[in-house]
Amino acid sequence: MPRANRFLSIRRDPFSDEVFARRGDQEAHSLLQRTGFVPVVRAHETYHRVPTNLAEHDEARLATEAVGRLRSAGYHVDCDGDFDTDHRPVHYLPLGASVAHIAERIREATTTDEVADALTDLTAAHDGVLAAVDKVLIALADFHEGLGDPADPHIARRLRYLADERLGVITSDLSHTRNALADRHAPHPGRSICTEQVPSNERERSAVCACPPPPRALPAPPPPPVAAAMRR
Repeated sequence: MPRANRFLSIRRDPFSDEVFARRGDQEAHSLLQRTGFVPVVRAHETYHRVPTNLAEHDEARLATEAVGRLRSAGYHVDCDGDFDTDHRPVHYLPLGASVAHIAERIREATTTDEVADALTDLTAAHDGVLAAVDKVLIALADFHEGLGDPADPHIARRLRYLADERLGVITSDLSHTRNALADRHAPHPGRSICTEQVPSNERERSAVCACPPPPRALPAPPPPPVAAAMRR
């Protein structure tokens, strides 16, 4: 039986006539957004809706695609009959999964060189992840420049500010961190790799490796004394 957050519903609301997707975990929310749904964050829940001003057949097409994608990823989807489908599109790993793999490499790293190598994928000047994000922000700013609404020039200026100021600070700090680690050439003292080799001078006959025993946990301090109640 799937967990509760593996269940979703995609239905047309009988009162507003809008198509809503409800429940699901963060992966399901990402799949809905990739299908075209728009997240709506409320104090008590987060749900998703189809974009505004779509024709009814376009709403049904989008909802049907979402049902197929979610079921292909292992979700149980309760839906209107108009949205039901046996189509199961191939579920590819998104681009973000490749970036998240950098975090896994850092978590598993045992030396500063390994972390510096992982950070290079973020900070490389020409084709690093942060350089690519900068290009996306500038392209989006260029798009808004001529879009036509009164707010669009302001949005374009805001995007250029994010690229030049906010992203620039992050890129500079991470690049400095990467370069400092690249020069350090040091193992992480808490992440040494066990060779599973017993040295010849080991006195404990039951030893199976050369790793030192874990540090003994210090006993918890006693609770502070409770102050005596004031006498009347």
